Amino acid sequence: MATIGRKLAAWVHGLTYDQLGEQTIHEVKRRVLDSIGTALGAYYSAPGKITREVAGEACGPAGASLWGQRRRTSPELAAFANGAMVRYLDFNDTYLSKEPAHPSDNLSAAIAVTQAAGLTGKEAILAAVIGYEIQCRLCDADSLRAHGWDHVTYGALSTALLAGKLWGLSEDQLEHVLGLAGVCNITTRQTRTGQISHWKACAFSNAARNGIFAANLARRGMTGPYEIFEGPKGLMNQLSISDAGSVVLGEQGDFMIDRTYIKYWPAEYHSQSAIDAMLQLRPQIDVAAVESIHIGSFEAAVSIIGSEPEKWRPTSRETADHSMGYCTAVALIDGDVTRESFAEARLVDPQVLDLLDKTSITEEPELNPGYPKGIPNHITVTLKGGKKVDKRVDFPRGHAENPMTDEEVIAKFKRLAGGVVSDQTAQQIIDGCMSFDKLTDLAGLFEFEVIGE
Repeated sequence: MATIGRKLAAWVHGLTYDQLGEQTIHEVKRRVLDSIGTALGAYYSAPGKITREVAGEACGPAGASLWGQRRRTSPELAAFANGAMVRYLDFNDTYLSKEPAHPSDNLSAAIAVTQAAGLTGKEAILAAVIGYEIQCRLCDADSLRAHGWDHVTYGALSTALLAGKLWGLSEDQLEHVLGLAGVCNITTRQTRTGQISHWKACAFSNAARNGIFAANLARRGMTGPYEIFEGPKGLMNQLSISDAGSVVLGEQGDFMIDRTYIKYWPAEYHSQSAIDAMLQLRPQIDVAAVESIHIGSFEAAVSIIGSEPEKWRPTSRETADHSMGYCTAVALIDGDVTRESFAEARLVDPQVLDLLDKTSITEEPELNPGYPKGIPNHITVTLKGGKKVDKRVDFPRGHAENPMTDEEVIAKFKRLAGGVVSDQTAQQIIDGCMSFDKLTDLAGLFEFEVIGE
């Protein structure tokens, strides 16, 4: 009887570009543009600088590009550095299910191995679809968060398989890839608990680095542990997950990338509907007259971004963008949530902290059934004199049920690229992404001049 690993390997091995369809190909183009944008927005961040410095120590004429530079490094380190920039702002795309995830984290690996293997944009698109499919379908199968593990554990598997596909591995080798990637890349949820550190940006890109490494070993003949899912000490038993065997992978016209969401605001996704609701209420509210703010929410949001004491006095950008109370307060004060909302000065702004002290979040049982199809947050603001205004939002802008247009995705990219690259370079990147399927060499898209370097 075939193992779960063999089932996944067979699907990856058999998938071809002509099965994808125009919509799926276009979604990949949008996600590549969005990912370059979020990377540029984080270009000067501490994790961006540190990971580029580490990757630069292994630079050479071959390998894969460090985005925004005219130098290359190993595909593993390129995926690590580029992926950390994509993730840092908490502005890259999202998928919500039993396990939440940011599937565009797979793109830095797909692009790095495409370059290292001397392949084209079409192969990168196919690899991206594979990464999204494997990660999101595993997220549908079981929750890792519920047992204290982090979603990037699935990312080591998805990036290993997409890398193996790009390197032309056989079904046998792809099954070994899963064993090599799965046995040693189990990660804890502490990454996203309490006061959150720089590592949040690097957690998936490190999994991607290790996924590529596993594929590189397998293509040279390295074998990996068998029955990585269902074995007595495999992932299902050790991580208390049970439904990996139920995974049904996509067919023509039904791929998971089409069900994922591009973010409209740079904040943890469960807060997007709370931000949206507060911005809709804002014209009715005098901030000085606010007596209290109550956010009725669902279990996942309360658990992840609304329950820990650190979320009420964040001391880092990473903690603030994982605080629904903070994000909602800033939205009310500023009329938007942007990169600047998480500057160090805002974390100690008395007006923000005063509003945060007036905010409460509780789990509302009637909202739980609305998740994960939607992210139902219901805000009630009580004003001096007793007047109350309220708003519930289930599908914020950018959600698959309320998607961003191409024009909005491009506008988001331009905002993030502003001041980092010239307007001319920004337009060249947009044009390159929109014709990604026609690229025979990816270097021209990812190696460009950054202002100030």
